Amino acid sequence: MNTSKEILIIAGESSGDLHGSALVNSIFKINPGLKISGIGGDLMRESGVNLIYHIKDFNFLGFFEVIKHLPYITKVRDNILEYVRKNKIQNAILIDYPGFNLNIAKKLKKEGVKIFYYISPQLWAWGSGRVKKVKKLIDEMLVVFPFEQDYYIERGVKATYVGHPLLERIKNYEFISKEEFCSKYNLDTEKEILAVLPGSREHEVSLIFPPLIEAAVKIAEKYDMQIVVGCANTIDSGIFKTLSPNSKFTVIKGNNFEIKRYSKFGLVKSGTTTVESAFLGLPVIIVYKTSPITYFIGKSVIQVKNIGMINILSGENTVPELIQNDANPEKIFSTAAELLDDNNKIERIKNKYLEIIEQFGSSTPSETAAKIISEGLK
Repeated sequence: MNTSKEILIIAGESSGDLHGSALVNSIFKINPGLKISGIGGDLMRESGVNLIYHIKDFNFLGFFEVIKHLPYITKVRDNILEYVRKNKIQNAILIDYPGFNLNIAKKLKKEGVKIFYYISPQLWAWGSGRVKKVKKLIDEMLVVFPFEQDYYIERGVKATYVGHPLLERIKNYEFISKEEFCSKYNLDTEKEILAVLPGSREHEVSLIFPPLIEAAVKIAEKYDMQIVVGCANTIDSGIFKTLSPNSKFTVIKGNNFEIKRYSKFGLVKSGTTTVESAFLGLPVIIVYKTSPITYFIGKSVIQVKNIGMINILSGENTVPELIQNDANPEKIFSTAAELLDDNNKIERIKNKYLEIIEQFGSSTPSETAAKIISEGLK
């Protein structure tokens, strides 16, 4: 049993906050007297984490944007390290967010901190050269995709597949009915819903939302649908009205699972949302757009042919991906129309989703990860 009184935890975005809160709850069940401090969001704070910084303080993305905020990022890192020294913290849990977490891991290691990494950086996609670095820095990698365990073990990294926390969360989630959902947000129960899910950071939303909503309005008009825009907890919902002169959409903050379960079709930014869409049976088009310099750098290092996890897991183009210049209203509209005009294509996507879900098996990732961490604490 652990004798450490406080551990550090770092999650830098909304998905990490979501999974971090479930992990923390499971850790507290094993170690009720433990103190957990670090970087997270509202959910982690509600779970009992002492927040040194909130994830809202990290609302930037991409190479150029990170360079611009480098002085701030360095300040945060140094303040976290000072907190670690002052409180003699010996263990840390890093959740996804590799740009910051792999950097601070190097500093934490010099302080003698034992490091657990929950939700692996996708090194198999863009950073195989960093595996040697990970091997030196990370004491235990807790991975959420089945193929990742073999990937790391073959390269000498201690890794355990614990299952995907989204499946666990969906299984335990209490959905409100479609009628309740529509009533809550003043939606028409007779109309199909078109979901627009543009991301969780203001910077990416500002780039991706305008072409998405322009295409969505045309799709909704042609197929008699109503548009729901999913707003992450990390951003102000007012941004959508600022970015689009069109008012033919309903912005919803919260009920993210219901949006995906009750919508007929979705236009989604590449990321965690695509995995959620597969788990909840929502046929989608994956859209990604970033600054030209970030895209150029990313394209030069990406080592997989797809960016959407749905397609990576299925090993084929299960759903369309429209990236950078292809992420324009005309292309989004025509691609959506090809699918919506052919119900067989929609059903094929849903069947592929079921095959993907089977890969994960039945697991309790938060509990499994919490047990591994608790047993391994320094």
